[in-house]
Amino acid sequence: MPPLGPPDQETLDLITKRGVAQIIPEAEFAARLQEGKPLRLKMGFDPSRPDLHLGHVVGLRKLRQLQDLGHELILIVGDWTAQIGDPSGQSDTRTMLGADDVKANAETYMRQFFKVVDPDKTRAVYQSEWFGKFTLADVIRLTSRFTINQFLHRDDFAQRYRDHRPIAVTEMLYPLLQAYDSVAIEADVEFGGTDQLFNLLVGRELQEKMGQRPQIVFTMPILPGTDGVRRMGKSLGNYIAIEDTPRDMFGKIMSLPDGVIRLYYELLTDASDERLDEIGAAEGPRRMDDKKRLGQEIVARFHTFAEADAARAEFERVFQEREAPAEVPEFAISTEIPGVLTLHEEYATVDMPRLLVSMGAAISRSQSRRDIMMRAVRVNGALLTEEKASIAYGSIVRVGRMFIRRLIVGE
Repeated sequence: MPPLGPPDQETLDLITKRGVAQIIPEAEFAARLQEGKPLRLKMGFDPSRPDLHLGHVVGLRKLRQLQDLGHELILIVGDWTAQIGDPSGQSDTRTMLGADDVKANAETYMRQFFKVVDPDKTRAVYQSEWFGKFTLADVIRLTSRFTINQFLHRDDFAQRYRDHRPIAVTEMLYPLLQAYDSVAIEADVEFGGTDQLFNLLVGRELQEKMGQRPQIVFTMPILPGTDGVRRMGKSLGNYIAIEDTPRDMFGKIMSLPDGVIRLYYELLTDASDERLDEIGAAEGPRRMDDKKRLGQEIVARFHTFAEADAARAEFERVFQEREAPAEVPEFAISTEIPGVLTLHEEYATVDMPRLLVSMGAAISRSQSRRDIMMRAVRVNGALLTEEKASIAYGSIVRVGRMFIRRLIVGE
C-alpha cells in the first residue's frame, strides 16, 4: 500500500475530538496517523446480536472517517467467543450458537454494516481461524499472563463479587480471547464503547507482553435511546434500528426528548460546532424544526431523500394535523382475544386495558389504565375515559403519539 499523507489539523481534530469518549494514549494515536502507514483498525462483532441500531452507528462513523484517510478496518466475527459467556455489563451469560446461526447472523450484520463503512477497505475474519487450532496448553499459557485480581477490577465482575453473585470461569476467559484477537491480527487501534474499556486495555497489555507494539484504545460515547436516559438497546425497547422503515425511523426520532437532540446531531451528523450551539439553544418551533431535520437526515442516510421527505410529510399530517395515516395497520379482534367481551353486528364491547395489552400498545393492564387516566388513548380522535367501551368496527385506536391501529373483525 502506498504511504498515506498526514491528516491536516482540522481532520485530526474531527477524528480525535468529535464523538470520542477516550483515546489511550491520544498523543500516540495522533503520532501514528502522522507516520503515513495504513493502520489496522480492529472492531469486534458479536454474532449472537446481528441487528444494528443508531448506537452502533456512532462508532461506525468514526471507522469510516479513518477508512477515508486510507486505513484498513479488520472486522472480527466472534464465532468462537459466542460460545462462552460475556456479561458486557450485564449479569446474564450468553448461550452457545451453532455454526449456521453464526453464518446467518454475520450475513445480516454485514448487510447493515456496509451501509456505513467502506466494504472495499474492510476485511472480515473469523476467530476460528486461530482459536480453531488452540490446544488446552495454549489456553493455559494465555491465562498465565493475567491474575484474577486484575480481572476483578472490571466493574461488572467487581459488583457481582461484592454481591456474592456467581462469576463463571468462562466469563473470565472472554477478555483474554478478545485480547488475543488483537495479537492474531496485530491490531494498531481497537474500537469499542465505554463499557468495553477494560477488555480493550487487556488487549493492549497482552500485545505488549507478547512482543507487539500495543494497540491504541479508542472508545466512543454511549448514545441514549429513545427514552433519553438509558443506553440504546433492543432489549430495552428504546432503539432505532438502521433497517426500520422510513416512517418508523422518523417517528422514533420525533419521539426523542428535546434534551438529547444536540447530542444526536453531534454523534450522528456532520453539523458544525456553530450549528450544534444553535441547536442547543433553540426553543419552541425552532427546536421542533431541528428535530424534523434530524429525522430527515437520518432517514435519507439509510433510505432515500424522497422517502425522508415523505416520512416527514406523513408525520406532520398524522401527528400534528391529527389526520389518519395513508396506511393504518389493522388489528383483528375476536372473542379469542383477551379484552374482547362481546361481538355485535356493528361494534364490539371491550375491556380496554386488556385489549391494549393484546394489541401491543402496553406491556401491562396497569400501564393501559395509566394511559387512559393520562388522556393518552383516543378512538376516532375522541378521548377514551372509561375502561369498558363499545367500539365500532373500522375505528382507529391511538395510544400516545406513535401507536395506531384500525380494529377489524377477525375470521
